Amino acid sequence: MIGQPLRRREDERFLTGAARYVDDVDVPGALHAAFVRSFEAHARIRKIDAEPARRARGVVAVLTGADVADRAGRLPAGSIEDGVVADAGHPVLARDKVRYAGEAVAIVVAKSRALAEDAAELVEVDLEPLPAVVDVLAALADGAPLLHEQLGDNVLSRWSKRAGDAVGAFARAHRVVSRSFSIPRLVAAPMEPRGAVASYDADRDLVTLWTSSQDPHRPLAQLSFALGRPRDSFRIVVPDVGGAFGSKGAIPPEAVAAIVAAMELGRPVRWTEDRLENFLAAYQGRGLEADLELAVAADGELLAVRARLYADLGAYLFPTTAVPSHTTAMLMTGAYRIPAADVEVVGVATSKVPTGPYRGAGRPEAAYLVERMVDLAAHELGIDPVELRRRNLIPRDAFPYETPLGWVYDSGDYERCLDRVLELLGPEDGHARGVAMYIERCGGLWESASVEALPDGKVIVRTGSSPHGQGHETVFAQIAATELDLDPAEVEVRWGDTDETPAGVGTFASRSVAMGGSAVLEAARAVKEHWRQTGARTPFRAEVRFESPLLFAAGAYAAVVELDPATGRLTVLRVAGVDDSGTIVNPLLAEGQVLGAIVQGLGECLVEEAIHDEYGQLRTASFADYSLLTAAELPDLVTAFVETPSPHNPLGAKGIGEGGAIGTLAAIANAVAAALAPFGVRHLDPPYTEERVWRALHER
Repeated sequence: MIGQPLRRREDERFLTGAARYVDDVDVPGALHAAFVRSFEAHARIRKIDAEPARRARGVVAVLTGADVADRAGRLPAGSIEDGVVADAGHPVLARDKVRYAGEAVAIVVAKSRALAEDAAELVEVDLEPLPAVVDVLAALADGAPLLHEQLGDNVLSRWSKRAGDAVGAFARAHRVVSRSFSIPRLVAAPMEPRGAVASYDADRDLVTLWTSSQDPHRPLAQLSFALGRPRDSFRIVVPDVGGAFGSKGAIPPEAVAAIVAAMELGRPVRWTEDRLENFLAAYQGRGLEADLELAVAADGELLAVRARLYADLGAYLFPTTAVPSHTTAMLMTGAYRIPAADVEVVGVATSKVPTGPYRGAGRPEAAYLVERMVDLAAHELGIDPVELRRRNLIPRDAFPYETPLGWVYDSGDYERCLDRVLELLGPEDGHARGVAMYIERCGGLWESASVEALPDGKVIVRTGSSPHGQGHETVFAQIAATELDLDPAEVEVRWGDTDETPAGVGTFASRSVAMGGSAVLEAARAVKEHWRQTGARTPFRAEVRFESPLLFAAGAYAAVVELDPATGRLTVLRVAGVDDSGTIVNPLLAEGQVLGAIVQGLGECLVEEAIHDEYGQLRTASFADYSLLTAAELPDLVTAFVETPSPHNPLGAKGIGEGGAIGTLAAIANAVAAALAPFGVRHLDPPYTEERVWRALHER
């Protein structure tokens, strides 16, 4: 059944209201939590007076940062390979200082959510305002206010690498193309906001946490660190999850506070954020300033790239906050044979909510930067942008291909992707067009699964991966059923409970089919081999840990746009996408992932931007101010797949979940530049709102 377009069997549960989310978890005697949040973006905490709230009707407890300090430290700050990350993990509750508007300073626990929210308004927080640090480059200037005085500057992460003769390449280049770029912050905005239910069994010294997360095992590790408790003193359960897009990869500080409250009170504590809290306190995505230079020979050969990247990391570090900008840096040569690179990334502290992975997580930024530079170089040299790409793409016979920055691309056929996307786009029709290539780092590390054959002939698959919209139940059953010659209906897939499922890395970075699916396949093969040796379909359970190097999906995207110079209104007429994700296990689900990702990429291009004012206040803190596209606003979307199997896993699979979000931004940006070129505008950063486009035209 590999390659068959089976419909998602979990959809019936979601569409009929039978799904069970964390807010549906019924724990008898549970109390409700609400949080008191800072109204300043940067301030010293003079005093927190919680007594009026403690006396309020139905209130059981109010805990401040000082109250939880003995039980909880900070969340881990994470790390980046060959880089430096500051000791600036996110606190559970702020104590001496707040560093972004919306940071939690106290938790109120009451008999109902309404009573907890009412009492939270009674907590009096006395703050001494300090200057906000909003602009990334200003935060690095001498004399800038320091968010973390002990660090001595506003740098939270730093990484650099030089490879090849970049100095010589720039010295002998026919042209050096230079450009500065700005990529705004985005809000992930999943349908289900964050939430958790915490319970503590004192007799067994066991914490149980139900959480809306992307997987159970990363929260387990993060909680062990923050609470200083062994991992076997936790049980993490992830039920159905209503979307994440990267924003639920780290355990929320609020969930840690709820655990502390449950331990203190001996009662379960539940918390579900409202939409305003999700805007203010869930980590955001993107946020990057960049200066790039590209050395080009007279014949169009790309000789070297030089990049200085300044990532807006926000006030603190979550475990993966520094990862997206490092990914961007590592992809600065894109799909091209650029032999030399000089790249540096600086992660900057600002008085905003932290950033973290959001669908694409560094890859859309890289594609945008590299592909805009290729188009700018084509303009400088008078070469057709498609032709310039053809001259420099990594050829099919060069794989595995090691980039100067050190990643090894496993397989690919980039020119075939380019040819196919041009076919999908159709002939020239007078409208502005843009083309872009992309590379997606995916997979890697390890994942585990078990396959158990039951006496009744049915099979249970247990996986360390955890779904939040991807269709794991269908695809993993499809893989196991194929290997064991069963109907997929005879395969049950279980996930999301650290007490039942094998340890895993989790679901992120488009890794689930390649890593989790390969673990399922190898476990199913072990069961099949047992059956072969015994000569009968006897009950048997096999558990497998599958490991792999990094995988690299790729693709080509193209867009056609129309511009009204009188109003600045941009209309995207068509987006074509071709993704090489290795072997496609289920083309129906794969296409769904691509389409969903394209739509998110379109939102980033056209309307989405998290805006903070000079005081650090989020001015786009609701859907009234932060727009999302609807189905009625979508252009014509056409997609196709190219399959160059990866040699690193038995399925030959790579990643599929993020390609549309990666390639769409770069393709539309190039199409917009083509539309603006007749008016003398060489470049414009997203989002391409009517006002921004109109100003670019008329200021010119």
